[in-house]
Amino acid sequence: MILEIKSQFCPIKKMGKSEIIRIFAVGCAINIAMIQIPIESMNLMMLNVGFAMHHADWNWQKVSSPFIRIFFVVEGEALLHLPEEDMRLKPGHMYIIPAYTIHSYECHGLFKLYYLHMYEGFKNEMNLQETYELPTEVSAGNDVEQLFEYICSQQPDARLPEPDPESYDTFSQTSDYVERYQNMTLWEKMELRGAMLMIMSHFIREAKPRIWTFDERMNQVLKHIHEHITDVIAIEDLASVACVTKTYFIRLFKQEFGISPVQYINRKKVERAQLLLFTTDKSVKEIAYMLGISDHSYFIRLFRKVAGTTPQDYRRQLRV
Repeated sequence: MILEIKSQFCPIKKMGKSEIIRIFAVGCAINIAMIQIPIESMNLMMLNVGFAMHHADWNWQKVSSPFIRIFFVVEGEALLHLPEEDMRLKPGHMYIIPAYTIHSYECHGLFKLYYLHMYEGFKNEMNLQETYELPTEVSAGNDVEQLFEYICSQQPDARLPEPDPESYDTFSQTSDYVERYQNMTLWEKMELRGAMLMIMSHFIREAKPRIWTFDERMNQVLKHIHEHITDVIAIEDLASVACVTKTYFIRLFKQEFGISPVQYINRKKVERAQLLLFTTDKSVKEIAYMLGISDHSYFIRLFRKVAGTTPQDYRRQLRV
């Protein structure tokens, strides 16, 4: 849906330049806000779910993982230290920690909670974190607690063996969790998918769309990049999407996002490669082909340039 500013409603000739720009920006913001992730593409995979009771021993520091964490607090209080805020965890509320967010816990007494670890599987659309600004905290009632109770009763093997993140946040453990999920029956996956979507809906309900740009042309370009991230993406094709010349498109993109189109595409391809290196046993060459890069050596150089290490070393560090 594109918001059109029609003359009978907005007499442009009678408005100043600043007012025209303001109305155009609002229109673009509404248009971007209308963009949603198709529910069919929400490829959420459950890694762990369970109930935990702590006695002043939930104090892990500088935790960071490639998966999403969700907590539902049942009793007691604790502190969650995030890069930009400190959050007091209270009963009757859910909390979400996005993937790769460095955070710490602080607990000085009795603390009971349900936890859910999940990640978004490989797909071409933007992920939840890229599309929405999710609230860290949402209120949750008995229906959420009952939902967690049911999932835990159906998936007892999905509980964490140890509370220390260092014991389960490893490549081998994550691979085991992914394999367990993939080996589930269809009805189990359907049930878990429904439960995860219900839980996530509480956060989506209060989420705000991320507005990366007020320029609708650039918005369509970003959409095109993400939908074709596994293909060879030509700058000429992106310029066509934006309906401008190649030279002007490159200048416009850098002006809007601070980096060139090629740098943005490479960054997104490497991010997908990191996910695949962590969650699959596919070879580096296979991953390169999956991302539309036929030259294996070029992919290694590209990965090192963006991530600061080679794909092999990146995977090796995850397995330590």
